[in-house]
Amino acid sequence: MDLHLEAGSVEGRRVGLERALRDAVREGRLAPGARLPATRRLAEELGVSRGTVKAAYDQLIAEGYLTARQGSGTVVAPLPAAEAEPPEGGTRARAPLFDLRPGSPDVGAFPAAAWLKAVRRAVATAPVSAYDYGDPLGRMELRTALAEYLGRARGVVASPERIVVTSGAVQGLATSGAVQGLALLTRVLEGGVFAMEDPGLPFHRDVVRRGGGRVVPVRVDGLGVCPEDLEAADAVVVTPAHQYPTGVTLHPSRRRALTDWARARGALVVEDDYDGEFRYDRQPVGALQGMAPGQVVYLGTASKTLGPALRLGWMVLPPQLVGPVADAKLHSDHSTETLGQLALAELIGSHAYDRHVRACRIGYRRRRDRLVERLGARWPVQGIAAGLHALVEVGDEAAVLARAAAEGLAVGSLREHWHAAGPREGLVVGYGTPREGAYPQALETLVRVLELGHRPGPSLGLPIGPPRF
Repeated sequence: MDLHLEAGSVEGRRVGLERALRDAVREGRLAPGARLPATRRLAEELGVSRGTVKAAYDQLIAEGYLTARQGSGTVVAPLPAAEAEPPEGGTRARAPLFDLRPGSPDVGAFPAAAWLKAVRRAVATAPVSAYDYGDPLGRMELRTALAEYLGRARGVVASPERIVVTSGAVQGLATSGAVQGLALLTRVLEGGVFAMEDPGLPFHRDVVRRGGGRVVPVRVDGLGVCPEDLEAADAVVVTPAHQYPTGVTLHPSRRRALTDWARARGALVVEDDYDGEFRYDRQPVGALQGMAPGQVVYLGTASKTLGPALRLGWMVLPPQLVGPVADAKLHSDHSTETLGQLALAELIGSHAYDRHVRACRIGYRRRRDRLVERLGARWPVQGIAAGLHALVEVGDEAAVLARAAAEGLAVGSLREHWHAAGPREGLVVGYGTPREGAYPQALETLVRVLELGHRPGPSLGLPIGPPRF
């Protein structure tokens, strides 16, 4: 192994080497279990005698920094973990026993075997150019596969030339492909006014504000977002397939009104196709983009279908935005990593992606049905026609959340999603988040919390929101 050490000569070679090794262990540059070079090898690299290195090793072994066994070499000793200090002004949050926060699928359902097979095929057939700097628009293989898939599965009107592949990080801000797309659009429409659903995801509002955009709320009711309430905005951000967090599907009349508004004003509709693949009550509702490809920016991501760790998303753009968005991406993260793109293209092209989504849809529907059955008529569950979350209205949200924390349950809060103080309180329950084996007990804990929610217990500082995207 290569080892960077600055052993001063003023204090003597042996003492200087001891200090350099000791500092490296203390500072974490040499982690517990790290194997050190053999004494002869390190002596040659540092230009000292082997006896000097052996003496330094022996001293640090005596102090407990290193350990040595015959035939195993010298390694950094496991040091006792320092006592974690609670953050200033409060107690340290504990990991929840049961996690029903929205925003994540069951990551245990990731199709590891199919993904590995796709990676192998992609690497075996990738041209040499795939290992060079990439096109800001993304690999043509994935854009071609997405154009075909989105057209047949989501009703999106797209050619590969109008698709931009996104990753999950823009200067440390965006954490999903869809959010990166929103960040890029904010840069393109610098200083623009974005109408955003109320209630809606606070993190999306933060993305727009940090990008220089101005956010105005637009009301959501039982038919979805209300186009008649739109101000003189440059763009409106909507989740028409399964509104987050209410779960409402945008009504056909509202879809027409929204696209008419965009055409009349020369504005943009930014469609976050949230949970669009997971429809339970009928065939999937087509994307809004199919009604007005020249006015709608379509955002999608693999975070819910495969897993957030992949950091892959996509944008389908009106022709006039392709150049500006590509330039914005070039100057933010240059391009999205290539091998993941090629593997996803293989997964889509072999229809393994379709099979995985279909299997997940069946599993999540069972979870949804169990949630509805268990809560029954006492706590009506809303927004359940699609997706991975449901809304449960409660009378005293703060009391229920306090009880949830006391029971070790993490769950989403509706109150946090309003632009200002909202008229409704409730829990946003992510039934896709727990592993399959943990879901029944998490659900029983939720029922117990709702039954006892009027008797709040002491908070354990559990993370109850915001959701993870």
